[in-house]
Formats: sequence, structure tokens, C-alpha cells
Amino acid sequence: MNKHHESTGPAGEQQITLRGPADLADALPYLMGFYPNDSVVMVALHGGQGRFGGRLRLGIPQAPGEWGPVADQLAECLVSGSERREGRPDAIVIFLCQDSPDGASGRLTMERLRPFAQRLRTACGALDVPVLEALCLSDGRYWSYCCPDARCCPDQGNPLAMPGTTVMAAAATYAGVHVRGTLRDMEERLRPWQAPAAVRVQEKALDTAGPALLPRLLDERARREVTAETLRLARRLMDRIEDAQPAPPALADAGDDQLIDSDEAAAVILGLQDRETRDKAAAWMEGPEAQSALRLWRTLARRCVGPYGEHAAAPLTLAGWVSWSTGDEPGARVALSLALRADPDYTFAQLLHRACNEGLDPEALRRCLREAADADADADEEQAGAHAEATEEMETTVGAGAGRGATPLHVRRVRALPDGGRRRARAPRPPGVERRKASPGSTRPRVPAAGRRTRDARRYGRRGSRARRHD
Repeated sequence: MNKHHESTGPAGEQQITLRGPADLADALPYLMGFYPNDSVVMVALHGGQGRFGGRLRLGIPQAPGEWGPVADQLAECLVSGSERREGRPDAIVIFLCQDSPDGASGRLTMERLRPFAQRLRTACGALDVPVLEALCLSDGRYWSYCCPDARCCPDQGNPLAMPGTTVMAAAATYAGVHVRGTLRDMEERLRPWQAPAAVRVQEKALDTAGPALLPRLLDERARREVTAETLRLARRLMDRIEDAQPAPPALADAGDDQLIDSDEAAAVILGLQDRETRDKAAAWMEGPEAQSALRLWRTLARRCVGPYGEHAAAPLTLAGWVSWSTGDEPGARVALSLALRADPDYTFAQLLHRACNEGLDPEALRRCLREAADADADADEEQAGAHAEATEEMETTVGAGAGRGATPLHVRRVRALPDGGRRRARAPRPPGVERRKASPGSTRPRVPAAGRRTRDARRYGRRGSRARRHD
């Protein structure tokens, strides 16, 4: 057994000393805010007493051939990120968390993952950061990859402590730290519906709303009307959710689903694909409206069914932003990770995910969104009846640590042009038209057969046909 003392908080605050693998295994869900399933977790340690620092989680790659490159990337990411925030780590702790398919073969799972653990240790060592402990958690037991002593780390593993019975659990309860269930449970609240009948109804509503909405987005004035209509409908749905009778936690999501019909959900989902509409909706991030907005974004994410799965990036990113803004970092990371899974190139989710993981303060972005909302209200009063508005990009850097490599977040502020004129935007690509390189002498895009769905059929936005893709 590798014994070490682990401080769970900075000097001057309550600290808990963890001794050995058992205490480390027990501390993991409190470090993450949930029980990670099918995950590799790496935690940086700082100082002589091993204070917890940055942490990193990724789903365990299914293919063993990916373990080497993934291990190198994870080690580099954790070490470089720690250097930017609080200095180079003095050591790293690794957790591999995966239950066996039958729930009774944890030792086989541990042995199967041993090469991955060894590759992670080697990758960290190559960066001159030692791995203090590497644990496998499976089927309610834990194993150490670093301890060869069978007296304390037997082949059959050691049982994990019962939840809520340890010193760490008591300290977390005292500090108001809550474990939000398993990662699988948290993701399930945000995943699209699977029931065939419900999926058919929602998919039909999305199929109907899309063609009706697209012609309006080709016209600048009609596009602004779509933004206003989307936000008004979203506000009505939020009020409806807020006015509903509270439901038990296990039934809350089902209750919210029943409050919104498929046509309403389709209209807001498609409207949020416009970047300016989404940015305006992001202003519902604090106070009483934040929770009703979060419930709405979760509900809409569950409605992005079938071929519309990529549409979920917008409501999932908004859910992640509201969670982060209201102090729920674990919930924010889960939502933003799913947003990037739906669309890996969704820039707003990338920026928020990075800022959240960097431990930056969301107040800078909140302040920017407040100012943008105030500017919108002033513009509406001063420019009532105006025929055109133009958007100007406004950059703000999230958090005080931005000067050390953080990427600025872009928020849009709406202002009228001084001469009341109109800025011209490129028309979005019509449904079914795919982008390709033009051959010499040809300017016509390729159009697929009628009825064929393509990923590009619904990418539209204020910045042109691929604006949705890069936000």
C-alpha cells in the first residue's frame, strides 16, 4: 500500500488527511461531484502534503490500440494545464473506473485495463511527473496497480467503503458538497428520447418546422422576427415550467417533458441554431429564471432525436453555461461534454468547456451578457420601427487567468447602424445542398436526391451557411 497524506483544501480551511488507496478511492466521487462510470480520471497533486489540484476525466477508449496515444495526450493536457493554473504538479493519481458486464468480474476488468494503467504511468513519467497511485475501481472493489504487497492489496481486491460512512463523506456533507449520482445517470437526463413512438412524433415536428423556417431566415428582417419569436416562446415555456407543481426528482424530467408539446420544442430547437438567438438566450443565467431555463434546455436536448442529434449542441451548451454560472461545475462539464459529442466543432461549447476546466470565474461572461442585454433593451427603445440592425462582435476574456493562454469568448451585442442602413450577410445554404470544391468552370452545388437528409441541411445562421457549425 502506498501511504500518503492528502490535503483536501487550502491552508486555513478544514482539511482531511487521506491515507492510502482506500481513502483515495472513497474521495473520488467527492472530487468529481459524481461517480464516474467507464472513465479514466487523473488528479494532479501539489506540495509536500499532496494537495489536490487539477483533475481530468475521459471515457476509457474501447480499442486497446488507442490507449497509447490517449495516455500521452491526457498526461500532457493535465501537466500543461496545471502549469498554467497553479504550477507544475509534483505527482499524479490515476483512477480507472469501469464495472464488468456481469457485475461479478471486477478482477478480469482490472487485468484487462492494466496495460492502459501502465501506459498512463509511463506517459506521466516521460514528463518527469511521478504517478503516486493508480487504482482500478470495478464492481464495488478497488485494486492498486502500484502496490505489489498481497497483504494489503490482494488479488481479489478490497471492498469500497459504503457510501456516506467515511470521514470524507462526513466532511463533504459538512461543507455542502453533494455527489450527484453516477455519470451515466447525469448523462441520461440529457440524452435524446429513445421510445419509438415519441421519437416519431418529435421528428415529424422538426421535419415540418424546418422548411417553414428556412425561407424566413433568408430575409434579414424576417430573421430578426424569428429571433424574437423564438425568445418569446422560450420565455413562455420557462414560465410554464416554473408555474408547474414541483415533482419528485425522479419524475421531474418526465414532468417537464409533458409540459412542452412537440411543435413548441421544434420551434425553439431550430430557432436556437441561429447564433444571435442562442447568445440572447444565454442571458437567462442567474436568479430565479436560471433554474427554469436549465430545465427548458434539458428538455429541448432530449427532443433532439434521430437525425437531429447534432441540433442538441445548442441547448446542451446553454444547459452547461447555466450550470456553470450557478455554481454546478460537475453538471456543466457533463452537459458541455455531451454538446461536444453532438458537434465537436461547436465553438461556444469548446470555449465554455475549456474555461470551466481551467477553473476560471464565469462572472466576466455574466457581466458581458448583462451589458449586451442592456444594450439590446436600449436599442429596442431608441430604434423602434427601424428597418435594420447590425451585429458587432464583442470579445471578453473569462476570468482573471485569461492572460495565460485562455481563449476569449465571443458575445454578440445588437446595435443599430448610425445611418439606419443594413449590413449584408451571406444567404444560408438551402436544405439538401452540400458544400464541395467547385470544379473548373462550374459554380453549381451538388444537390442530393429528393427526401435525402444531410448533415448540412439545417446549418444556418447570421454569419452564413456554416455559422451554426462554428459556434
